[in-house]
Amino acid sequence: MNILLWHVHGSWTTAFVQGKHRYLLPVTDDRGPWGRGRAQTWDWPESVREVQYERLAREQIDLIVLQRPEELELLSLWAPTAKIPKVYLEHNTPKGDVPGTRHPMADRDDVVIVHVTHFNALFWDCGATATTVIEHGIVEPAARYTGELERLAVVTNEPVRRGRVTGTDLFARFAAAAPLDVFGMGVEHLPALPGLASIGVFADPPQAAMHAELARRRAYLHLCRWTSLGLSLIEAMAIGVPVVALGTTEAVEAVPPGAGVLSTNVATLLDAALWLIESPEDARRLGAAGRAAARRRYGLDRFLADWDQLLEESLCASR
Repeated sequence: MNILLWHVHGSWTTAFVQGKHRYLLPVTDDRGPWGRGRAQTWDWPESVREVQYERLAREQIDLIVLQRPEELELLSLWAPTAKIPKVYLEHNTPKGDVPGTRHPMADRDDVVIVHVTHFNALFWDCGATATTVIEHGIVEPAARYTGELERLAVVTNEPVRRGRVTGTDLFARFAAAAPLDVFGMGVEHLPALPGLASIGVFADPPQAAMHAELARRRAYLHLCRWTSLGLSLIEAMAIGVPVVALGTTEAVEAVPPGAGVLSTNVATLLDAALWLIESPEDARRLGAAGRAAARRRYGLDRFLADWDQLLEESLCASR
């Protein structure tokens, strides 16, 4: 099957393109958000091919995976795709008036909305549009937990712009308890505020290199208040890093009892972080349980099988 999709979420796309299909990614000269093409910091197979917009009309496209409403307008400009089956992948939680937020693809009969978590499916109002949930899957990281550094790790993108959403305001409290290293895009813009002097900043490292660094930290912090489900949390678990997380959104499903410490009480999480810093054997035990849980629930084989079933059903329904 020839599948057209945009490079929007690098970690998710890395898992998706491990399947048996051919993947066409729009690319522009500036490799901006509407044409990033192939990843620069992930290892993708040869079945992923870049396509210039002006060539889309010449391509055989069997199915389209949409991820942003604007992509429909882009398609209308460059290729006749009205009869091609489409699924809309929703990565995010709703924003604004959350209990009443209508999905931009609500009440349509020409797409299926695919949520990546059951939490998202619960909170989005999709009206009469058909919906399903395909939980995340990951390519298992090569790194394995050592935890030799008595430091905490956080992975977050654009923490300054996103602020309280990503728990950026909580960094200082944890950094006062133990050295805190922040990885991700835009972290170099974190302000030098009191209490943050012990934070080591790593700006957008290649994925494998970041995994290797996470494996050396004693514990992983997931401080997002409102998020879909950070794939970096699952990746940290798969590496075997013990996790300390706010008990919000889908984290309560992703981290089962005994596989990490979850709470909405920040003081409880601070105590847990200090416990893991001071007790390397407990940290290793907790991390091993988290690794087993991540492999069971978020394995690549299950993820690809779920997607293959949906893709085949969508293709058959369009004939």
